[in-house]
Amino acid sequence: MATRPRKTLTLDKAEARRIWLKAQRLDTREPFGSGPEATTAAVAHLGYVQIDTINVVERCHHHILYSRIPAYRRDDLAQAQSLDKSVFEYWTHALSYVPTADLRYFLPAMKAHRAEPKRWASVGSREETRKLLRRIRKDGALTIRDIDTDVLVEKTHLWASKKPSKGLLERAFYDGELAISARSGMLKTYELIDRHFGWEKQPAPASERQVAAYKLDRALRAQGLVSLDSICHLDAPSKKAVAELIAGRVRRKELVPVAIEGADRTPHWAIPEVLESSEPADGSLIHILSPFDPLIIQRKRLKLFFGYDHVFEAYLPKEKRVFGYFGLPVLAGDRIVAVADLKTDRAARKLLVQQWTWLKPEPSSELKRQVDEEMQRFERFQLA
Repeated sequence: MATRPRKTLTLDKAEARRIWLKAQRLDTREPFGSGPEATTAAVAHLGYVQIDTINVVERCHHHILYSRIPAYRRDDLAQAQSLDKSVFEYWTHALSYVPTADLRYFLPAMKAHRAEPKRWASVGSREETRKLLRRIRKDGALTIRDIDTDVLVEKTHLWASKKPSKGLLERAFYDGELAISARSGMLKTYELIDRHFGWEKQPAPASERQVAAYKLDRALRAQGLVSLDSICHLDAPSKKAVAELIAGRVRRKELVPVAIEGADRTPHWAIPEVLESSEPADGSLIHILSPFDPLIIQRKRLKLFFGYDHVFEAYLPKEKRVFGYFGLPVLAGDRIVAVADLKTDRAARKLLVQQWTWLKPEPSSELKRQVDEEMQRFERFQLA
């Protein structure tokens, strides 16, 4: 007997934004409290916090946490990574901080890297990697600066290193043999992964189905309303397994099909409890967001929910930029009201406004006052 299709609930975009902002914990000022435990809680809730090298303003991993932890200190993340070991670094859609409690879901990816030696053949032989691992086991954790025996080479691209050993370290990191035990700016300290975590025996890796369920649950928690694209951002191979899980949960009424106004062809789903009505976002709450923030990084989703099409213009020629080199979206309540191209002059201890663009409608004097107050707070964070 054929089953009847589940009724699809239709939401307007204001309601969709409310649900997403609540899931992202951007609807209240201090959702995780303060102190080192707040950083661990924020990473655990979001599922990952992206890392990036650009530091025109504070690097994005610190910026993302600051947006949800007003009293955030950079040392709190260092403590979580190096002392508490409640977060670790690995690849999600980009290099990110991830809850250590989720590590078993990344072990299959590490195993897959080890099974593709040709992928890393250009950085050196497997024996060279073993030699480096033996050195770390004997002498302790090290950074690329501790390796002074390299014959320097020309960079192949902007993010490359002149030291060939950097490739060997990265290979062992992605293979799951090394962990990044500490970070100072973009300088990483590498330690044997079992020694870093104090393992006598490595955790059991998750199965393929468990990894798919983890990705679905992570998205439901941090996004509220999910689509197949938002769950599997830059991860198309996972879509088939995730779609099968979604179908099963819909049949069991654990998920509700949702259509968002203006996006009938993009199915969404949510946990029933998420769809219960609640208060809209506080309109006086202002956030100056990183372009790598989880709310901003999925551009199509951002445009659908907020009607704002963000372009990362740092990679565009100057003459083609509209909002500036490093535009930061300014969120007021549930609206993106402006884009600020900012730069921190650390020597002069000033936050410079390179360009400011208000989006329509024209801001009220009260909104301008609220944004100015947040800019002052943002500057204090940058210079702390």
